Amino acid sequence: MSSLSASFVQIKFDDIHFHENCGGGSFGSVYRARWISQDKEVAVKKLLKIENEAEILSVLSHRNIIQFYGAILEAPNYGIVTEYAGGGSLYDYLSSAESEEMDLGQVMTWAMEIAKGMHYLHSEAPVKVIHRDLKSRNGKVSDSSICDFGASRFHSHTTHMSLVGTFPWMAPEVIQSLPVSETCDTYSYGVVLWEMLTQEIPFKGLEGLQVAWLVVEKSERLTIPSSCPASFAELMRKCWVTEPKERPMFKHILTTLESMSNDSKLPEQCNSFLHNKAEWSCEIEATLERLKKLERDLSSKEQELKERERRLKMWERKLIEQSNTPVSSSVAYTHCTPRHQHPQHNHNHHTLY
Repeated sequence: MSSLSASFVQIKFDDIHFHENCGGGSFGSVYRARWISQDKEVAVKKLLKIENEAEILSVLSHRNIIQFYGAILEAPNYGIVTEYAGGGSLYDYLSSAESEEMDLGQVMTWAMEIAKGMHYLHSEAPVKVIHRDLKSRNGKVSDSSICDFGASRFHSHTTHMSLVGTFPWMAPEVIQSLPVSETCDTYSYGVVLWEMLTQEIPFKGLEGLQVAWLVVEKSERLTIPSSCPASFAELMRKCWVTEPKERPMFKHILTTLESMSNDSKLPEQCNSFLHNKAEWSCEIEATLERLKKLERDLSSKEQELKERERRLKMWERKLIEQSNTPVSSSVAYTHCTPRHQHPQHNHNHHTLY
């Protein structure tokens, strides 16, 4: 703990006055609070222990990354203290009726600001950081800042990733705990872009492990409605390519978004798409129904295989029991019939075998 405490401000637990719980981050609950000595409104994520997050946040400084103030290191009251971003998360906004009024301008602003924050983490920060849990819940509406680095790792510390994050946003290699690169965040970014364009919950109604199986084993991806503007559709597909090396880096994503913002036809196309959800939402629903049926069929097949396995084991046990049963005395007697016995008394001899 001493090595950590030297790298950032230690804040006393009794210098924090807690207000309401305003959500859960990875590995901890987040509270709105007041930092008494500084007379500052803050967000505090309570933790069971301090690990990487404080160390990571202490070296980051970018307007699209949540501002870190310090950490509480008094056991058992560990916590991360950051700026409080009012207005809720991007997820909250997209789930509200207010999001129905969204237009291309808002989508492009958030898309650009989040991409700038991610580009900083990967290419401009003092140490390359892989977020690993990028999702709409970790994007703040008020200033488009990225927060919750509980699942993050310095790239130099990373070869394999443990299973963290949230399945619908997770790249296939993260789900499988394979070696990862920064493009696992590119995959997640594509999902956030999809959320902004559709205002839908990714893989709604499916359990996390079902999503994991569909993404990894069946190579399923979120449905991009047919009327989605082509430039957005192409960018999302590139983000979701299975091979990590083939996904774009955020530098390229920023260049793509810049080019899209200069497309004079895109505003009309995008706004028409955003405001005519009734025309294309059925495509997403149809995919969800197909995936749920696929899952049901799999479950049914698994039950059939389990039942078949159970019957085979019963049959195997019966065979073993029969092979271990002593030979009956009548059979033994027949096998021991003297050779000089009259043939007419031995006419059934072969039927005993």
